[in-house]
Amino acid sequence: MRSKSEAHLCPVLIGRDDLLAHALRRSEDAARGAGGVLLLAGEAGIGKTRLLTEIVERAGLPVAHAAAFPRDAEVAGGLLLGLASGVGRLGGPAAALAGPLRQVAAGEGDRQRRLLVRDAADALAAVDRPLVLALEDLHWADEMSLDVLDRAARRLREVPILVVGTYRSDELYPRSVLRTWRSRLLAQRAGEELRLRRLDRPSTAAMVAAITGAMAPDVSVGALFTRSDGIPLHVEELLAAPGVPETLADAVLTRAHELPEPAVAVAAAASVIGRSFDVDLLTAVTGTPPDEVDTALRELRDRFFVTPASETTFDFRHALIRDALYADLAPHRRRRLHAQVADAALAGGFGDAFVSDQYERAQRPRPAFAHALAAARHATAISAHAEAAALYQRALRTIPDDLPGRDRADLLTALSIELVAVDDVPAAEAMLTRAHALWLELGEPVAAAALSPSLVTARHRLGTGLGHRTALLRAELDRLGERTDRPAEEARARILTSLSAVYMFDRRLDESLTYGSRARELALAVGDDNSRWCVDATIAPVLLFAGRMDEGWRLADATIADTLAAGAEPEASRAYQMVGSSAAVLVEYDAALRYLDEGIAYADRTEQFGDRNYMVSMRARVQWATGAWDEARPNAEHALADFSDTVLNRILAQQILGFLAIGRGHWAAAAGYLEPAYALGTELREVQRLSPTIWGLAELALHTGRHADAVDRCQEGYAGSAEVADAAYLAPFVVTGVRAYLASDDATGARSWLDRCAALLRLRNIPGTLPALDHAQGLLHLHEGQTGKAREALDRAGAEWDRRQQFWEGTQALLDRARCAYRSRRPVDAAALASDARGRASAAGASIVVRAADELLAEIGTRSSSGVPGLTPREAEVARHVAEGATNREIAESLTISPKTVAAHVEHILAKLQASRRTQIASWVRSHAE
Repeated sequence: MRSKSEAHLCPVLIGRDDLLAHALRRSEDAARGAGGVLLLAGEAGIGKTRLLTEIVERAGLPVAHAAAFPRDAEVAGGLLLGLASGVGRLGGPAAALAGPLRQVAAGEGDRQRRLLVRDAADALAAVDRPLVLALEDLHWADEMSLDVLDRAARRLREVPILVVGTYRSDELYPRSVLRTWRSRLLAQRAGEELRLRRLDRPSTAAMVAAITGAMAPDVSVGALFTRSDGIPLHVEELLAAPGVPETLADAVLTRAHELPEPAVAVAAAASVIGRSFDVDLLTAVTGTPPDEVDTALRELRDRFFVTPASETTFDFRHALIRDALYADLAPHRRRRLHAQVADAALAGGFGDAFVSDQYERAQRPRPAFAHALAAARHATAISAHAEAAALYQRALRTIPDDLPGRDRADLLTALSIELVAVDDVPAAEAMLTRAHALWLELGEPVAAAALSPSLVTARHRLGTGLGHRTALLRAELDRLGERTDRPAEEARARILTSLSAVYMFDRRLDESLTYGSRARELALAVGDDNSRWCVDATIAPVLLFAGRMDEGWRLADATIADTLAAGAEPEASRAYQMVGSSAAVLVEYDAALRYLDEGIAYADRTEQFGDRNYMVSMRARVQWATGAWDEARPNAEHALADFSDTVLNRILAQQILGFLAIGRGHWAAAAGYLEPAYALGTELREVQRLSPTIWGLAELALHTGRHADAVDRCQEGYAGSAEVADAAYLAPFVVTGVRAYLASDDATGARSWLDRCAALLRLRNIPGTLPALDHAQGLLHLHEGQTGKAREALDRAGAEWDRRQQFWEGTQALLDRARCAYRSRRPVDAAALASDARGRASAAGASIVVRAADELLAEIGTRSSSGVPGLTPREAEVARHVAEGATNREIAESLTISPKTVAAHVEHILAKLQASRRTQIASWVRSHAE
């Protein structure tokens, strides 16, 4: 028989049978050695904990519990510490996990975070007995704990561990740690998610019947359903409260008013401590004898406000219950209780992060500042950047009025570094701007100058144009004047490095090399390795884009090796990002994936999230380019959703999604992505940001029959590349431009276009760009009826595209080779090539290529079966003029095209008719007219 205190709790799980069955199948898999991660998602009060409890009870496996709590995000490893206690209580082999988990949480041995995380993930992956890890409220979890779970998740498929975690789906706000972690976990198929929905009216009625033991009148159920919104916790609390409370908070407070006064006072103090609270700390805060605290806790437990978590800690049954009690406290009493908690926690040896939060809520800023600063510096020391950023922000909020200006500037600078690391670029830019202005106000131009490269980088990622950035850097050089002391020389080296990067991004290679050489010389002179590595990471791509491939790859590899060996995390991460993205543009996809995959893993480990996010976006571009479209799309959508605060990531994601939409024939969607990217790129005025978008718009115009617009876009792309003697970003335009000119019946324009592009491509002689020249030349030969030459050029281009895994160009080249074979009266070869193109395109989902292949195959099949060729409308028109006895020049004048174009059409018609003389064309026209 259930006790009175439990009478308002539902004794059975309602409306979750399908979710429970799925979870139990996963627990069976884990018992057989194939574990994984299962997330239970839903809004507050929806029943995630209830479902989790049912899963672990029904699974029949050893289970270790842990939970995250509000403000745990500021405590590196907080969730792991709870998990260590959970596995420790199990004893046996599972208890061996406790040591590595505690080491991560404590940061023992002054080891870097990535090493601690690796050790903890290795320990999880080494478990050889079935185990369930039940983790609650991951939306409050700290980044380090999630990092361990992320690394372990990739290996759990071969380990008998099932991780079941709950989180509030309404807490996935942009830039939240959980949102990024969850997206990565699901995108990599390292975990799966079950979503709990609100109960419908019949399920609410079933829950009421289960609680009360009787069917309630339909009117009562309807009223309860309306007030509870179908949220199980609300149903329970509204049923338990006397009267007819309107909200969950009303129901909780109505029940609380029935408690004895000592229990009310203990509950109030506990709500100030947090969702989970230590009994000794609670006793110190209340000043109540331990026996009386025990009595009050027993009352709260029996009334189901709290539940025991361990021998020394309790949890509120749900965060919403704690929130209701906390919100009901009068402001002055709440503040006084926070002060008591802070003082007691400080005396009890609680961590600086917790103590600083309590002091801030008590409105005692000076101790809040001191403890926040200490906690932030500890978090920085173990590379816990997200936690450090939050703590530095608290320090900034509580900064004493009398803090010296230098200390203020140092705090702003430290905060900006952490914000850059977690990729919160807008906030980082704001902090850098304030710090820069403050250093100038303090009469410290060298300190201000030293910040300017970071400030320029942040503004670049937010979309600030080239002119503003170069002007700012030159102004800082002028401010340094003729000073030659070491700090000034170091600042000067970094500014010159930044100028080199600014010009490299615009593909002004000569200017970039000039500034880079000066920066490198100065960095060597003052022994500034960090600046030297930064400039080398810039010069390596410059050499690659200049066609000096061997030099560029050698310098790239040496820079990465040196920075890794020195443990220079930001410099190593940037080197990976610069080289990997350059390789992607240069059609060196094997190298690109190697650098990007290694770089993403490294940036993950070292929490260089700005570089990591850009590399993830660039990897999606490589996936598009190599035909892995099913992988490219979700990755690009993820980048657009989660990384779009920085303009560079937004442009790149929009480009990829636009290209994918073109390949699938979704013209409006393509324009919807590419036009905003074009507007952003125009503001930046950088070839590498703007040129790919222009190419996408040219392809869109070409495939939608706007041939003149396509020509204009190609000319726009050429102008941008020609201004800086670029070849890499010009290469995609070569074939697109020839197609656009030929579709406009301008073979002369196509030839001139190819000649101009070839001059730039051969100047740089970048291997990945040169197949475009063969491809375009083959199209011209085919148009002119020189099928032998066309076949040779197209075969060369196709072989090189395939070797380089260039999907779009390679598949198009296959179709062009099929057309060439068809016109060369080789229908079997033509059909084979077209079928190959169709198969590749179908696998990637490139529907417009599939349609083009189907049309060509139908044309080949029609001629093979009936001897009747499929002439294009223009070819049919030319054929009628030939039948009337007109010469090529006369046909050209009549159709307003060139005689050379007419000759090409005649050659195509002869090939399709398998004829050799104009009289045969006339005979065919007359026979079909009859």
